[in-house]
Amino acid sequence: TQATAYAAAHDLAKLLIGRNPLDISGCLAALDRYLAANATVKSAFDMALYDLAAKYANMPLYQFLGGNKRPIVTDETIYIAAPEAMADDALKIKERGAEAIKVKLGTNAPADIKRVEAIRTAIGDTIPIRTDANQGWDYVSAIKVLNAVASWNVEYCEQPVKHWDYANLARVRQFARVPLCADESLFGPPDALKLAHLQAVDYFNIKFSKSGGIANALKINAIAEAAGIRCMIGCMSESRLGISANAHFASALTNVAFYDLDSPFEHADDPVLAGITYQNHYHVQIPDTPGHGADIDPAFLRQMESFEVS
Repeated sequence: TQATAYAAAHDLAKLLIGRNPLDISGCLAALDRYLAANATVKSAFDMALYDLAAKYANMPLYQFLGGNKRPIVTDETIYIAAPEAMADDALKIKERGAEAIKVKLGTNAPADIKRVEAIRTAIGDTIPIRTDANQGWDYVSAIKVLNAVASWNVEYCEQPVKHWDYANLARVRQFARVPLCADESLFGPPDALKLAHLQAVDYFNIKFSKSGGIANALKINAIAEAAGIRCMIGCMSESRLGISANAHFASALTNVAFYDLDSPFEHADDPVLAGITYQNHYHVQIPDTPGHGADIDPAFLRQMESFEVS
């Protein structure tokens, strides 16, 4: 919850007082020793440390991570509704210039098939559809849906079964004709190792809010690359500040092939100064300023609850 994240942030911040912020590994290890899990709040400290280190090196973050600036085009997400309503949303997204559409599924198999069919009929054949079941199917339903929609240019399906059901995830991959992507089954490097060992998926969805930030995301990508698994970079509900760090990471690593960085589209307000921008709505533009390049409007921060650490 926000309350537990806020409380954890207060305690974790105290641990970093007096530490060398350029010792990213040491700082993050201190956080992990003090508190298990809590990847989301830890990711804030991780991103801040990498931002500071890149600024100290006078490099944009993508360069600090050893990469270069590459084209990034995000998809846009359609949420579960009646097939006709989802088809209307898809058509609007296509008309805005989207090059890929992410479609939420996971209710029941016949309805989900109708949703994909309606969307494909509405938008034509040129734009790939990326489905996300959010753990909503069992093994049988997953295979039924995915084989039914396979001919409709479905690029992959995220998390067809429960996050803990690694065995059936691997079975779905064996019998379904749509590639699979791990999301809720993949938090940290140990999950990546297990998924790679089982050959359970074709792709990894890396989210800093799951991994705990950039440091673990780099480890996950290394495991994926060694196993021949491509990655996508995804998001929860981050502002453009968080998305800026995500975009630098994605740009730096050639193994990242898919981009789901659309959460700012849903925000009523944008308190972020500088950082990434969206050209033609979907093309992510990364700044060359040192660090990730984003900051928060001080006027917005003054409205927020705050604490001092000493």
